[in-house]
Amino acid sequence: MKKQTGQIIVGILIAGLVGALIVTALVGWAVANITASRQTFNRELAIQIAEAGIDYYRWHLAHAPTDFQDGTGAPGPYTHNFYNKDGSVIGQFILNITAPPLGSSLVQVKSTGKVSADSNISRSILSILAKPSFAKYAVGANANMRFGSGTEVFGPIHSNGGIRFDGLAHNVITSTLASYDDPDYDDCNNNNSFGVHTCKSPADPSPPAVVPSRPDVFEAGRQFPVPALDFSGITTDLAQIKSDAQSNGFYRAGSGKLGYHIVLKTNGTFDLYQVTKFVNSPSNCAISWQDGWSTWSIQNKSLIGNYAFPINGLIFLEDDVFVDGQINNVRLTIAAAVFPDNPSTRKSITVNNDLKYTNYDGKDVLSLIAQKNINVGLVSLDNLRIDAALVAQNGRVGRYYYSSSCGSYYIRQTITLYGMLATNQRYGFAYTNGTGYQIRNINYDGNLLYGPPPSFPLTSDQYVIVSWQEVK
Repeated sequence: MKKQTGQIIVGILIAGLVGALIVTALVGWAVANITASRQTFNRELAIQIAEAGIDYYRWHLAHAPTDFQDGTGAPGPYTHNFYNKDGSVIGQFILNITAPPLGSSLVQVKSTGKVSADSNISRSILSILAKPSFAKYAVGANANMRFGSGTEVFGPIHSNGGIRFDGLAHNVITSTLASYDDPDYDDCNNNNSFGVHTCKSPADPSPPAVVPSRPDVFEAGRQFPVPALDFSGITTDLAQIKSDAQSNGFYRAGSGKLGYHIVLKTNGTFDLYQVTKFVNSPSNCAISWQDGWSTWSIQNKSLIGNYAFPINGLIFLEDDVFVDGQINNVRLTIAAAVFPDNPSTRKSITVNNDLKYTNYDGKDVLSLIAQKNINVGLVSLDNLRIDAALVAQNGRVGRYYYSSSCGSYYIRQTITLYGMLATNQRYGFAYTNGTGYQIRNINYDGNLLYGPPPSFPLTSDQYVIVSWQEVK
């Protein structure tokens, strides 16, 4: 009988081949997993290194707040080694820094993290750093305030005094006071009032009663007491603005007449006039109980010249100033003051005609900083719009009292403010007897918080992270 040979060997070879393939696959799978794990680890390390770059540069700005070249004095990008706890270099972060535009504190920092163990891996973070400005409020005040029933406010409001609010607030209203004696309590029968209260029916009770919920007045609520605003920050150093305007801006001493009139233009220039005569006060119109009362309206003026907007965005005039017109892609501060500071010679800024932006995305920013008042005069538009941050350093933002004896201009229809206002004294564009602007709209410009006008007061010297995102 013949015997078959070699079958066992063939079987063994086949089994061995299959086993080898399985082992190879398992080894390949293990290697792939290890590689993937290393890549995942290195990718995570890269983003952490990029974050370290942002943290480093924020620290750098805390010590050198105007250095946007990473201490080198040369353009970037700037590369820094990244070390582990043993002092060994395990990667680098590369910084690309964009300095803030004129008058802004917004710094753009792109940090790219790289890992030494894998040169193919990198991850980048784009962050915006900025110093917050005083323009965190639609209205910031240092006195007791009253907002009448015709007032609608979009944006937060704060006062170091008490606040009576009878209009509609779409954001939070805060006061430093827990309670106070409201000077306007007569029509509310409630002189002892909450720090933020309303007399809109049904009027708030007196403390220590429970504070009622009034979403019909305070849509986002009210808070009191809260810490006070530091008005030493809002009393901007006008002397420094004057010096900067003289060195690299636009400066004029006193006009020799009644003040200056600035007409802003969208072509990057402004016309400057000398005011020679105010509108006369009609018979029985003038009053004596308001300091500085006048019609604050121009009758005659003469052209001085047309000028380009200054490089540093600062216009400083040592006289009363009237401002109107429109800007386009411009950042400006217009200041009015006389030194040495004396209450009898302080200067005001008046807006009687529209003062408008072209762009409402932060490209156009304007501030008016007056040593005394920000005024709206007698002969003002029936529907007036003011796009600006308004600062009354020692006085108030508002309109003087004009009675029915002052002619048809004593009642105006609507004033709309877009920006913010800061007032040392009580603000107001209307009075309880119905004179002034019947409708007052205050719209907060959120671009002012981190992108304020040139030389606008800040609430902190430290940069904060405004935004953070990973980018390609």
